Amino acid sequence: MFWTAAALLLVACVLVIAAALRAVPADREAPDVAVYRDQLRELERDAARGTLAPEEAEAARTEVARRLLAADRSGGVAAKGPGNSVLGFALIAVPVIGIAVATYLSIGAPGYPDLPLATRIAVVEENRAARPGQEVAEAEVPDRIDDSRPDLTRMAEQLRAVLAERPDDLRGWRLAVQTEAGLGDLEAAWRAQVRVIEILGDDATSEDHAVLAELMIRAAGGYVSPEAERALSRALRADAGNGMARFYAGSMYAQGGRPDLAFTIWRRLIADSRPGDPWLEPIYGQIEEISQLAGDPTPLDQLPRPRGPSQADIDASGEMTLEDRMAMIEGMVEGLALRLADQGGPVTDWARLITAYGVLGRTDAAAAVYGEAKLVFAEDQSALDRLAQAADQAGLTP
Repeated sequence: MFWTAAALLLVACVLVIAAALRAVPADREAPDVAVYRDQLRELERDAARGTLAPEEAEAARTEVARRLLAADRSGGVAAKGPGNSVLGFALIAVPVIGIAVATYLSIGAPGYPDLPLATRIAVVEENRAARPGQEVAEAEVPDRIDDSRPDLTRMAEQLRAVLAERPDDLRGWRLAVQTEAGLGDLEAAWRAQVRVIEILGDDATSEDHAVLAELMIRAAGGYVSPEAERALSRALRADAGNGMARFYAGSMYAQGGRPDLAFTIWRRLIADSRPGDPWLEPIYGQIEEISQLAGDPTPLDQLPRPRGPSQADIDASGEMTLEDRMAMIEGMVEGLALRLADQGGPVTDWARLITAYGVLGRTDAAAAVYGEAKLVFAEDQSALDRLAQAADQAGLTP
């Protein structure tokens, strides 16, 4: 069927092009001959009216007649010589058909059967299941360990020594996760998080598994490995609404050739999110392209908008103890800190983090973020002024 359709299309194209080479039929007057005959008739009328002198009329008549004879002879040759059109047809048909067939044989897939949608999806899933593991992915990511802070490096070394003697110290392993991540040793950070989950056992929460997945993904340069996918699955089994796990699940499907699933996950996540959630910005940066690949082109302004807190959320927040509120705030702050360390962000986010650390009384963390932000925005005086204002609000001394 394919070759029959291709052959018919080629023949149709060649015939349309070759039709322009057909000679003027013998019983049809060439256009220039008709023009000269009209000119002769016009000359006769002018001569009859006396608008042309006899000598001028005769000279013009002679010249037009000469051109008429020449045009008539040229038209006659074209009408009597069908060989020209045959040659032109051959010169068009042979290269067009030859080049088309050669090109398809070179870059096409002769004899390859059609792939139904279900078969194509099965092939994609097979390839996704066979993708490289965490270790292979990390080996391709440049070392990003920050050795510019000797105090943090010494603390990490001391913590490792302590944990070697106290392998079941849950608080120590949680601190190790934060310390190693702060140094940029993301492999050590996710391995520490694995130990946290092992200690917790069945008490490990969705957030614990989501943190593990995020650290593994960051360690692999944004790649979602099969090991990270398993951590995401555990996080979503514990809490199907976990926003970070849902974001990375969408990323996994986008990377694995399933934009249809990625678009569905992200579109629903946007609708369930609140303004300021850390995954919204990276989703908005990709979702238009993902929607096109999924076959459902959707502009940003037609996507669901993040929701604000519901009345139930507000009421629940009013019933929280002071400790619970502080824990919720610290969780939000740590999420912002992780996003800025991994992806960066606008100066407003950096200023918000500095102020938040000041409110929590963590002036050392606020000072560290302020110093890093000044390096990031060293060429932007307005940004530096905004950071200085946030540092003042956080209680940092100039």
